[in-house]
Amino acid sequence: MQTCIAHRALVIAVVTLTCALVGAPLATAQVERVLDPNWTMPRTADGQPDLQGKWGNKTLTPMERRSNEGRAFLTAEEMAAINQQRAVDEQARDDAPAQRYEAGRNVGGYGSYWLDSGDTVLSTGQTSLIVDPPEGRAPVKQWALDTKAYNLAHNGDHYENMSVWDRCLSRGVPGSMLPAGYNNVYRIVQTPDHIAIQHEMIHDVRIIPLADEPFIDDRIRQWMGDARAHWDGDDLVVETQNFHNRGWIASSSAGARLKGIPVSKALHVVERYHRVSESTIIWTVTINDPNVYTQPWTISMPLTAEPDYEMYEYACHEGNYAVPNALSGQRVIDAREASTQEP
Repeated sequence: MQTCIAHRALVIAVVTLTCALVGAPLATAQVERVLDPNWTMPRTADGQPDLQGKWGNKTLTPMERRSNEGRAFLTAEEMAAINQQRAVDEQARDDAPAQRYEAGRNVGGYGSYWLDSGDTVLSTGQTSLIVDPPEGRAPVKQWALDTKAYNLAHNGDHYENMSVWDRCLSRGVPGSMLPAGYNNVYRIVQTPDHIAIQHEMIHDVRIIPLADEPFIDDRIRQWMGDARAHWDGDDLVVETQNFHNRGWIASSSAGARLKGIPVSKALHVVERYHRVSESTIIWTVTINDPNVYTQPWTISMPLTAEPDYEMYEYACHEGNYAVPNALSGQRVIDAREASTQEP
């Protein structure tokens, strides 16, 4: 037990030091844009920072920075221009819904009025959610990109090639904290010895012990991993491991290139929740999976208070009829294509 605790302390120290050394200038600039210097941290009855409430992260800011975009931050004028253009584009789509149903066009899933993916870029003005490596792009190994491409090309062949989100299983960690097309709110509840995070998307609730105790047996592997939390000053730090290798790092289209990238049993995730104002928590997560990436990498973004938001039960096509229906549809397509190729 002492060896396990010592190892855990060493891992946290290394990850924290890495983030501090590599991402310090960016993190400082990020916080400066949303920090309220006149605000006082609220505290729970046991004296810990109060993070409780509903917090959202819908945004137009992309997961990865464009390869030709060298800057980490937008100017205030650029932020305003992007936000304004989004409003114009949304109005144009809503004014011309019939175009979605023209012959030969993909009608898609929903009109924009059914979605809630965000109307603005992040308040920090970041050009990407990924803040480390400095170029704002995840250091994915080629085999993982190839696996993603294979699953996409064979999506209708087997349910295991389909997204874990489409299968209504779980978005995993950190996927459950990443923005999507809708349902981008999280409820945090605290007790002296536990942190609970309810995810609006899918049906996941993480109940995380605030305890310096060993992780579960290494032979036990889970979709959401096994988590432990502790306070580092006024920051909540959550460390998660014991994942199995059946999940994806991101399952929403908002994950862009990362959607479909697999995880391995070596995945180790460290989150940090740093409250900087009445309405903002800076959420930072460092992903370390040496089987999938060439180095650890970090996402950071503000979570914004949503006190009036209503969270409803997420019923994900109950009975999961969509999966067998999709696979059956692919069999019809396969048969049709085969018949056209017969001599």
